[in-house]
Amino acid sequence: MDNRADIRGFLASRRAKLSPEQVGLPPGSRRRVPGLRREEVAALAGVSIEWYTRLEKGHIAGVSEEVLDAVAHALRLDEEERTHLFDLARAARPAHRKATRRREVALAPPVQWMLDSITMSAAFVRNGRLDVVATNALARASHAPMFDSRTTTAHGRANFARYHFLDPTSRDFFADWQAGAAMTVALLRAEAAREPHDQALRELIGELSTLSDDFRVLWASHDVRIHHGGTKRLHHPQVGDLELTFRSLDLPTAPRAVHDLSLYTAEPGSPHEERLKLLASWSAPSTAPRREKQDPLTAPETRPSKN
Repeated sequence: MDNRADIRGFLASRRAKLSPEQVGLPPGSRRRVPGLRREEVAALAGVSIEWYTRLEKGHIAGVSEEVLDAVAHALRLDEEERTHLFDLARAARPAHRKATRRREVALAPPVQWMLDSITMSAAFVRNGRLDVVATNALARASHAPMFDSRTTTAHGRANFARYHFLDPTSRDFFADWQAGAAMTVALLRAEAAREPHDQALRELIGELSTLSDDFRVLWASHDVRIHHGGTKRLHHPQVGDLELTFRSLDLPTAPRAVHDLSLYTAEPGSPHEERLKLLASWSAPSTAPRREKQDPLTAPETRPSKN
């Protein structure tokens, strides 16, 4: 699959975000579009305008790391954007231009045991497409509207992006819906650069682009995020407002399988922790010993006490 359109869109969008003043150039006049001109980026990177124009048109395969670094510096890319540029260049190499459907790998049972042992944080394991692969009980309870959503039942598993953009109830559930939407799209954009030939990912992006105007606008921005963390505010239908701090960590699994572990927890001593504890108590599995109902014909005979 050709990723030249993604390369072109990313570089052009980063160039448009920079003003001449930000890079120490005079503002000039007669600028028809915002941002730097191609020749200005070329000069800052120390390459010819012809060469940079070809690069911005998507011809990035075979470009050296030194040149990519120079372009990243000229465009003032942050660390995640720089990583994204290198991922785009890697995917453009001929050896990587082979369409594949990434193999789904079942999580090892000890991973689920680990999740189940976490009782005061909502724990999710997700793949790069933002499918929920595994959870603990508190994750299902705290994000009940997503797990009950038609976007989940229709596909057999929850997906953060589908729920966010295709279920209207997400706008009530996520207090900061717009910020969450931007983060969700930026995570998918970064994954698309790492795995441009993942057919299931392409199908998801196509579905969201077709059905959601909000997704299309955000996708066109070419913003990327790789590391995921921050604060999420939820309007929970049972316990009210929840403010949770979350962090995602890479979870080593089998080759060609990419998962992360996301943990959501509340500030100790806060009302949000009390509400999370309430959800945890409701969702905790019963530890009481089971009392099997006995058939009266086989139950041991009981005799009245003589006392």
